Amino acid sequence: MAVLTEKTVEEKMRELYRLQQIDSKIDEIEILKGELPMEVSDLEDEIVGLNTRVTRLEGQVKDLTMEIGRHEANMHESESLILRYEEQMNNVKNNREYEALMKETEMQRLEIQLSDKKAGSSARELETKQAALDMTIEKQTAKKELLTVKQEELKAIITKTEKEEKKLRRASEKQRKEISDRLLKGYNRIRNTYRNGLGVVTVERNACGGCFNAIPPQQQLEISQRKRTMICEHCNRILVDHNIEQDMVEDEEK
Repeated sequence: MAVLTEKTVEEKMRELYRLQQIDSKIDEIEILKGELPMEVSDLEDEIVGLNTRVTRLEGQVKDLTMEIGRHEANMHESESLILRYEEQMNNVKNNREYEALMKETEMQRLEIQLSDKKAGSSARELETKQAALDMTIEKQTAKKELLTVKQEELKAIITKTEKEEKKLRRASEKQRKEISDRLLKGYNRIRNTYRNGLGVVTVERNACGGCFNAIPPQQQLEISQRKRTMICEHCNRILVDHNIEQDMVEDEEK
């Protein structure tokens, strides 16, 4: 039965550094996409809202138009009644009939005034709603045009990078399986802490490659020996010496 040997610190650091390299390439693709995915999503949400507003305003414009039509119809009806009552007044037989017709005529004139007032109020409201509708449609059109542009930009980037991104994500998942849960958990925590996604960095020019604070000579020596995991005391990133990448390349070429 084969005996499983514990990986050395150097092996663990190489695996972590290799994972960092893969994840950093994925990050570069995400940076290339920039804010486009979020912009596209925001525009889509905004257009949905504008569509709802347009539908509501169109309904209000339609209702107001119909309401104005009803008021105008009422006025026409009242005018017709007035003409009829005036004709009847020419043929009345007594004062009581005449006064009744006069009263009905006066009521229809009041009805005309009331309908005219309501029609005017509805017409002013219709003007306001129509202006709001026109402005919303204009904004809706502009947003749709912008969305089309952003979608095309995003599509072009995805088309260009999709194959490489899938390959990198598969490599990242595979590499993660080579790393212990404890180290991976620490790496993920550190990586998620910083916007540049760097959890493992090299020592460059006597400084941390993440926060650029100076690394004491004794600590640099320990890092180069690769005998224990070293952490930057300023940013808590995992530190590896700058020769690790070259050593990894040389080992792969052997």
